[in-house]
Amino acid sequence: MYDLVDPFIGTEATHLPPPQGLAASWWWPKPQVGNTHPGATHPLGMVSACAYSGAYPTGYGRYDLSTEGLPPVLHERTVASGFTHFQQSGTGAIRKYYNYFRVTPMLQPLDDLGQTWDVDDEYAEPGYYAATLGSGIRAELTVGPKSAVHRYTFPAHRDARVVIDFSMGGLTIPYGRTVPLRAHLHSVAPGVAQGEIVVEGAPLAVHVECDAAQWRQMLWYDRRLMPGGTRLDFDRIRPTTLRTFGLMWAGPSEPGQTIEIRIGFSLRGVDQARRNLEDDCGPGPSSFERRRAHTAATWREHLDKVRVDAPTREASTVFSTALYHSLVKPCLAADESPFWPTPGPFVFDISTMWDIYRTQLPLLTALVPDRAVELANALLHIAEEEGNLPIGYRMARGADRFSRQGSALAHTFFADLCQLGLPGVDWDWALVHMHNDLRRTYGEDFLLRGRAHPISHTLDLAFGYWCTAVVAGHLGDATLVEQFEPLAARWANAYDERTGLLHDSEFYEGGRWNYSFRLLHDMASRIGLAGGDDAFVGLLDRFFGFGAPAVTQPGVHPTLEEMTAGYALQRFEGLNNEPDMEAPWAYHYAGRPDRTADVVQAVVQNQFGTGRGGLPGNDDSGGLSSWFVWASLGLFPVAGQNTFLVNAPTWREAAIDVPSGTLTLETAGFREPAPDRPAQYVQAVWLDGHPLDRTWLSGHEVHRGGRLLVELGPDPSPWGKAERPPSSTAPARRPQLPTPTGGTTP
Repeated sequence: MYDLVDPFIGTEATHLPPPQGLAASWWWPKPQVGNTHPGATHPLGMVSACAYSGAYPTGYGRYDLSTEGLPPVLHERTVASGFTHFQQSGTGAIRKYYNYFRVTPMLQPLDDLGQTWDVDDEYAEPGYYAATLGSGIRAELTVGPKSAVHRYTFPAHRDARVVIDFSMGGLTIPYGRTVPLRAHLHSVAPGVAQGEIVVEGAPLAVHVECDAAQWRQMLWYDRRLMPGGTRLDFDRIRPTTLRTFGLMWAGPSEPGQTIEIRIGFSLRGVDQARRNLEDDCGPGPSSFERRRAHTAATWREHLDKVRVDAPTREASTVFSTALYHSLVKPCLAADESPFWPTPGPFVFDISTMWDIYRTQLPLLTALVPDRAVELANALLHIAEEEGNLPIGYRMARGADRFSRQGSALAHTFFADLCQLGLPGVDWDWALVHMHNDLRRTYGEDFLLRGRAHPISHTLDLAFGYWCTAVVAGHLGDATLVEQFEPLAARWANAYDERTGLLHDSEFYEGGRWNYSFRLLHDMASRIGLAGGDDAFVGLLDRFFGFGAPAVTQPGVHPTLEEMTAGYALQRFEGLNNEPDMEAPWAYHYAGRPDRTADVVQAVVQNQFGTGRGGLPGNDDSGGLSSWFVWASLGLFPVAGQNTFLVNAPTWREAAIDVPSGTLTLETAGFREPAPDRPAQYVQAVWLDGHPLDRTWLSGHEVHRGGRLLVELGPDPSPWGKAERPPSSTAPARRPQLPTPTGGTTP
């Protein structure tokens, strides 16, 4: 899988063949660009490194800020002014754009720092990025979990140089710049420097080593050299007073001469940054190839956990790259919290739970359960120290809570871990924070009035109580279970029985149709509220555009009229919107898995491809890519419910290395899918040789491994029509709405 990954997929505007069939009726209002970057990364590591153009939102690429339609072009060609560290992956308007410590190899005077060069001969693979600048300098980057190593190959020149700008961060778009508040830089010895900047409230320290033994090492300020200077200290920097500053090595270069820059990073000071560099790269010079090989081996280990029998190299590349993008974020950085003194798990770039809780977190739990447990404990530390289980969390103090997106989304992750029985979580400790978190922000309205607005938060909170009851039940706390069950049933207060949809409200990116088909813990009652199977399927069919004409996607700078007409369709957004990700599987609960097959094949075959424009929208920290991984395997995790729904797979055979063995996915009657071919439908399923009449597997069945054989055919079958996926028992009628005084409405 490693050799088939293309990190450039998703780095440019969506460029896919015209959608066919059902997919042609879907309308995508959100940005049609993957917002990924091809830079060097480490699986779930703290550091990334990439060419820097200043473009939105990763710092790499050619585009300006975009929130809808095709992105406007900022640069006609791929350009770079250097190479920076810490990039988002696939996100949109995240507002923390990092790109710290720009390293620029130059043949020009220091006054020219910041100019851009054309970027040619780009090459990328997991853990490695290379490009040639228009100046003729070849750049290569690799990273470890907490370090980066740069190697630059120079032409002959009498005054070559490598410049590190400590003052730069963010993007070159309006309001995208980041200015450090404080900075300290120390030239320690020849070839060695250390420093720290405080950015977005986080102290980010570096230990830098350079093997240019014969070159001069100098500090600089405001593009002027400070010969003999060994320290720069800035106790207070403001945007109006900022002058660029940093570190430079300069000297004559021979043809083909290489210079290596090794940087250790830490959020806990320069000494820990030095130790991190030593741990990642070992002592001494010439560590580039050693670090590159070690990171490549780690990536191979992760990517080889899933294997598919793809019919073409292109199909293998799409799958392998989706798996790669699913394993880049979040950033796990043990013992690195800058906000509290105790050691232990720490995480940043949860960007955001709204993006990843449905698909990516279940994938991490299946493939790297030890890292999933580490993430869970990091979330609990955040809750203990800061008072909330985060919806989003980045390397910044006072980061947005993203409370408009959702509530109680971490609870689904904890419920899955608890039901799987994974070791390493103190569930008494977790229960306290899960319970407390439900009473914050929108939780008070939910308790007092029976619903919260935005109305989607009513679904979040009701499910949060259901998930918390799971943990309470695991601990044998019957009192809490009894207390939480009626609160979990309040999901029904969000729905209008006249329409079978959510009540009108404000919605974060989308409308009530997008949010109305969430996979609730009580889908049987949800379908009953909509009027039964046929009525519910009718709503889904309308949402997915069955029988609807083809639509035109928004272009660059779409007009208000164009966007208004598109939103009025109330249509599935083809994975361009997070709430839509689980909606295709709602058909399972109404006995129509054949419809799931229709929708999922239309997505898989029409909306993912090779090339830089191979993603239909923002990859959202791997949330979109991990959807593709699951969907193409013919499985889908129902987050928080320890359930995986079964569907027709895209591959003839596949295998997943899970915690207790290998889950092999085999087919009979398989036909290669294509955009212009109708879907295949499940006829029968066998698990370890035994017939499986149900349309789902438990999490335990998936995680223990085994052999799943799926028989496929060209027509829908009776399979899945009778026995429905699990659904919790619900009261016979809608829960009553409490009054603010604590009573109930008549």
